[in-house]
Amino acid sequence: MTGSEATPSFRLAYVPGVTPTKWVRIWNERLPDVPLALVAVPAAEASDLLLGGGADAGFVRLPVDVTDLSAIPLYTEATVVVIPKDHVVAAVDEISVEDLADEIVLHPLDDTLGWDTPPGLPAIERPATTADAVELVAAGVGVLAVPQSLARLHHRKDLTYRPLSGAPESRIALSWPQDRTTDLVEDFIGIVRGRTVNSSRGRVTPPAAQPKGKSPQTGGARRKPAAGGAAGKGARSGSGGAKGAKGSRGAKGAAGAKRGKPRRRP
Repeated sequence: MTGSEATPSFRLAYVPGVTPTKWVRIWNERLPDVPLALVAVPAAEASDLLLGGGADAGFVRLPVDVTDLSAIPLYTEATVVVIPKDHVVAAVDEISVEDLADEIVLHPLDDTLGWDTPPGLPAIERPATTADAVELVAAGVGVLAVPQSLARLHHRKDLTYRPLSGAPESRIALSWPQDRTTDLVEDFIGIVRGRTVNSSRGRVTPPAAQPKGKSPQTGGARRKPAAGGAAGKGARSGSGGAKGAKGSRGAKGAAGAKRGKPRRRP
């Protein structure tokens, strides 16, 4: 089988915290003959994966190198702080970066927030991953600031999280190589942007225009009223109706005269 005869497929990368289920479902409904394969990738490696041809498109965390990659920002995540359930911070609904000044704030090597200066007190050693940092929080070593989706991804029964104000936020985008904007990539862009199947920017062939003078229901030409036909009949019916109405009024008048009171004779 040659490459041109191979069944087309679409490879979609996604970074931790992103749940592409909704878009995958719509893809399978609209393009059931084109398999979609999901490729999980660490946030720091997503750009290299796309540029290296490991995926056709992907959900990534911004920023990306816009020299070679196109990106459509989709949404911004709230930042939270992960803490033990018995931590004093768990008693409030929201905290600020300043409230962490005396806390050991873990800063993993795969951090996605891009702090200029991380808040709080630094740990002796930076954890390798966010998952490792969560384990340290559970052990009472410190607290961790992450996008909310990562706090949910690494949820533990002994941990909770609270919104963190004044912290950087992480943005999720759909990205793909600029020089490989294929028809399938365009199809997926349309799905993510909420375009319908019949969108003018989609690749669905629009229905053929109806020829002029054709009835959309039957496809036949509209019939002109024949001379003396329906139009004439309507005219006759109308005139007959007028006469009928006049005659009816006359008859009623006559009947009314007969039913009236008799005139007195002189």
